Amino acid sequence: ARGFSVPLQRPADCGADRYFDSSRLACAPCGAHQRRSAGGSSCVCEPGYRMVSGNGGFSVTCEKCPENMSGVTQDGWNCITCPKGLTSKGNCKCPNNEILVERSIDGILLNEALCIHCNGSEQSFSASDASGSRCVRCEKTFIQVSNSCDCNSPNILTGGLCFLSHEGLPAKGVAAVRFAQLGITLTSAWFLKNLQSSAFACWSYSNLTACQALGNMCVMNMNSLSSSSTDACGLFQYIFVSTARVGVIHSIPYWRHNLPWLYYGDQPGLASQVLEKNHFPTTFTFKGTDKDVKLKFIAASFDAAGNFLKWQSLEGGILQLCPDTQTKLNAAYVFGTTYQQSCEISVSKILLDFANPVFYDLFLEYNGGNGQQHLWAVPVLNLNLQYNEKFVNQGNNVNNWLLTRRFFLVDALSGKENDLRKPPRVIRIASKITISIRLVSHTQRGTIYPPLITVGYTDVLVQNPETQSVMVSFAVSYEMNQSEAQVQTDIALGVLGGLAVLWSLLKTAGWKRRTGSSIIDLQTVFKFLLFYAGDLANVFFIITLGTGIYWLVFFKAQQFVSVLLPLPSQEEDFVTYIACAFSLKALQFLHLLVSQLAVDIFFIDWERPKGKVLKAVEGEGVIKSAAAPVSIWRTYFIANEWNEIQTIRKINPLFQVLAVLFFLEVVGFSNLALMDASSSLARSSESYVAPWSRILRFGVSAALWVVIAILQVIFFAVIYERFVEDKISQFVDLCCVSNISVFLLSHNCFGHYIHGRSVHGHADTNMEEMNMNLKREAENLCSQRGLLPNTDGQTFQISITRKMRLHYDWIHETLTRKRGPTRLLDSSANTFEQSTRAYNAMNKFLSSFIDHVHKEMDYIVKDKLLLERLLGMEFMEPIEKSIFYNDEGHSFSEALYYGNETTLLIFDILFFSVVDLASQSFVLAAILTYLQQEIFRFIRNTLGQKNLASKTLVDQRFLI
Repeated sequence: ARGFSVPLQRPADCGADRYFDSSRLACAPCGAHQRRSAGGSSCVCEPGYRMVSGNGGFSVTCEKCPENMSGVTQDGWNCITCPKGLTSKGNCKCPNNEILVERSIDGILLNEALCIHCNGSEQSFSASDASGSRCVRCEKTFIQVSNSCDCNSPNILTGGLCFLSHEGLPAKGVAAVRFAQLGITLTSAWFLKNLQSSAFACWSYSNLTACQALGNMCVMNMNSLSSSSTDACGLFQYIFVSTARVGVIHSIPYWRHNLPWLYYGDQPGLASQVLEKNHFPTTFTFKGTDKDVKLKFIAASFDAAGNFLKWQSLEGGILQLCPDTQTKLNAAYVFGTTYQQSCEISVSKILLDFANPVFYDLFLEYNGGNGQQHLWAVPVLNLNLQYNEKFVNQGNNVNNWLLTRRFFLVDALSGKENDLRKPPRVIRIASKITISIRLVSHTQRGTIYPPLITVGYTDVLVQNPETQSVMVSFAVSYEMNQSEAQVQTDIALGVLGGLAVLWSLLKTAGWKRRTGSSIIDLQTVFKFLLFYAGDLANVFFIITLGTGIYWLVFFKAQQFVSVLLPLPSQEEDFVTYIACAFSLKALQFLHLLVSQLAVDIFFIDWERPKGKVLKAVEGEGVIKSAAAPVSIWRTYFIANEWNEIQTIRKINPLFQVLAVLFFLEVVGFSNLALMDASSSLARSSESYVAPWSRILRFGVSAALWVVIAILQVIFFAVIYERFVEDKISQFVDLCCVSNISVFLLSHNCFGHYIHGRSVHGHADTNMEEMNMNLKREAENLCSQRGLLPNTDGQTFQISITRKMRLHYDWIHETLTRKRGPTRLLDSSANTFEQSTRAYNAMNKFLSSFIDHVHKEMDYIVKDKLLLERLLGMEFMEPIEKSIFYNDEGHSFSEALYYGNETTLLIFDILFFSVVDLASQSFVLAAILTYLQQEIFRFIRNTLGQKNLASKTLVDQRFLI
């Protein structure tokens, strides 16, 4: 197969003796005595040769002119005598102010060309035109200055105009343009040609176009005044100051007659007055008609020469250099929609699309009281301006700003050196444009301050336009004074933080009472800090959740605008609060995990032997009767059930994560986190998508987490646990059926007791007897299950004496010293017997303790005071007798996940939010949140199982 490939040739590659053949898209040679034309697409005769025939391209025939007629006419077809010399192209030339005549009036070719002098006297005031082919009336400044068409010394000739030497302006303007970012100062061909003439024409004749052109040159020089007073801005300022007598326009003191409005003035503090003293005389809404929702920006546009072009609405993307759909471009001017657009544009495209700079004076249109349309001037903050040491347009100190009015997008003109027809050496691009809308404080009707447009320019040294590119951005931001909200947040943080300190002190005091210690040591301080970390995390969570919901509700639901979202830079404190809340809550969660993995627990078996059995005595060879052994399987069964409920929660974690993700991504609640005025959950794919607000993202996601969690808790508490399965209550019932009690110490001298002593005396029985016992219990034919006679109370909070605790530890030391066999079939008899004796001793001691056998270690049963229940502490210290507090609920779940749902839920919410704020992805946050739930559940199950086996002597191999 033959390829469809052709060589690439450009007109510039053809050289002087070849032309570019557009039909072949390749270079072709010119004929004899020919050279390439100026356009490069055909051939022309060399100097001294006339054209005999020519049909374009190479179809040209040339003939040498005779010696006495060495010149060639302007059209190239005839030879002619040139009395005053030849040009480089072989044509006749004439001195200045004379025109070349090659034909008579009737078109007959002359043998010798004529150079006719234009009459510049008072009767005609004529001079040759730019082409030198005809006499025209000379420029009026020549006539006014010299009463002729000559501009002789001492008068000043500049830019084709003539001025008196004593006009008052400096004799020579500085045509230099400073590109500070590159450290380059170059002489601009445009300034060299037009600066002085524009300044003189503006000064002497109040020429409107010249004044505009001078102002444009000042803007191209970044409105900056140098040490020389004869640069563009220096000349403009000189004229501005000197023309105070001519009056101002529209009563604006900075807008002089005949001059463009470039500056607002250099009085200290003027910028803050311009931006904050007056309110914009109209109001805006989020849910009104089009005129109340749209920002109607309109710009007066001028070309570089100072000609007014037209009024232009900013809708349609006039200031947005990045291409996009019309709908998305116009979204920038919908009130309340934070707009951000950025892209990378090649320098070649910029040079192609913006060959000639356009200058803009921006206004905001509004409807006056009498129905007349009015314009409000929009000030410009030029970040590149260097006026003098007093004014620096950087930072947040408004008093140091110098506001201007006129700006441009691309300047590819001032960076041209020597020849305006050549590409520029340097271009200047408005790489960052931001329109800032500020809401008036305490407004209820959508009143704003005058908008501010901030422009930052980038200087680009043009080297290879095809490979060079520039990053540009356009943004519209909305802001309001957040100081009041910050003060309220600080007050809330201070008050709640103080309450958290008091609450942590109470927790520490309660912990000290429960540990049976009254000494304030380093452990006490460390424990206080852990309690305070958890409480302070709750404070940060409450504040951030309240803040997020506040902005979500009040910003999205408002009709007349009264609040605006904080800017991304103003959200830093909020993000810091979330980070602090997560860090502290993670510390509390780890503390909770460690505490639960270190609880002391023992299962008291109330079952007693049924009769006796014959048993051979090892080593003696005799058979003796002994008590029938009690089955251990009930203990193993209860231990397995306890192991299973260690990590159950009041909600379903997987459903929680999936439900939150469903509402965020499928239903569309995530759209409420966009920084726009819309409260719609569905967005069109063609509409503009505003940037995310981190406050709204947290507010939406955290609110969904809380609402779905509350609904889950209500569902499980009201429906599921009542009609389907309540594992916590079932565990208590199972203990009673199994004739096993649970003795649990979460602190040194405090814990929980589940009374599981069977009312039937025995639980190790057959199915028939078990069913009969349950039937008798259902028909109230037996006593109640409670610890006290005629009561049903089976769960208690217990506060034991130190003596009781010491005796418990003494027995437990033996139990934990040798935990039992490491293998079921290969074990030491002594170790097994020792562990069995320790287990039996503990079981006997605790069962006798419950039965009030040990008078020196007795206990009483009482109700907790209401204040004790509210504070979660005990006022009485068990000195002589332990105290069993009636527990109306199942407070032993505090040693499980189940009783700490609030801590777990807040930790999940904060983990989800931190991942989302870091990645801006709800999906990733949901996946990682579920993974961390499963990881910590696995850790809690695994280590909790080991602790259970260690403390209860239940072999871990039987825990499944």
